[in-house]
Amino acid sequence: MLDLLKAVVLGLIQGLTEFLPISSSAHLRIFPELFGWGDPGAAFTAVVQIGTELAVLIYFRHDIWRIASTWLRSLVQPEWRGHVDVRMGWYIIFGSLPIVVLGIALKDVIEQDFRSLWIIGTTLIVLGLVLGIADKFGRNDRAIKKMGLRDALLMGLAQAAALVPGVSRSGATISMGRFLGFERAAATRFAFLLAIPAVVGAGLFQLSEIPGGDNAYGWGPTLVGTVVSFIVGYAAIAWLLRYVSTNSYTPFVIYRVLLGSAVLVLLGAGVLTA
Repeated sequence: MLDLLKAVVLGLIQGLTEFLPISSSAHLRIFPELFGWGDPGAAFTAVVQIGTELAVLIYFRHDIWRIASTWLRSLVQPEWRGHVDVRMGWYIIFGSLPIVVLGIALKDVIEQDFRSLWIIGTTLIVLGLVLGIADKFGRNDRAIKKMGLRDALLMGLAQAAALVPGVSRSGATISMGRFLGFERAAATRFAFLLAIPAVVGAGLFQLSEIPGGDNAYGWGPTLVGTVVSFIVGYAAIAWLLRYVSTNSYTPFVIYRVLLGSAVLVLLGAGVLTA
């Protein structure tokens, strides 16, 4: 029962932080340590994120169906190959390649060395400042339909940096999008779509690790955390897309810097262990 309650809390944290540019994986590493629960494990983190990606699939179901169906049609009907949705399908595919390749190649490092709280605290601060600079100086004049293959690859490379907890998948992708001049809403929407193959793939890849290994939780708590993250994540998507249409990312930048600084101070004071 205690593990189930912990899983509910972790699911809430995952759902609230997955789509905000503040790194859900960092929060799933930091807060259990503060609560004295220890590291829930890379596999639990990866699988519970499937819940939030299911929220993306449902929230963007019309966009996803349109892109997928048009892309498949273009494979047999050449006249469709210049359609914007076909291009978007290819951009999601090619943009996903960096995180897939690096995720497989660096699996052991990700599960061990990258989960150090020293690294997480530092990346929260550094990538928070990067997000702030990108948001302040980005041109903000490109809609998502103006995206090209180069843009998708660069945003895919940025997303791959989120293999390090504390970077934030959405934060890194949005930062690159803003550097490339995309509107906040456009950069955020593409970040959500681009994350689908990466997060679902990582979760499925880690399923076999749930019953044992370094994982703190079994199947029951993991499924509970996944369901909770789905419910909370769906509400978070709707809120964030409304927020970024008229507001900057400054509050998230401030939060990242404060949280990262607090983590480093607590580590230095011996309150937290890396």
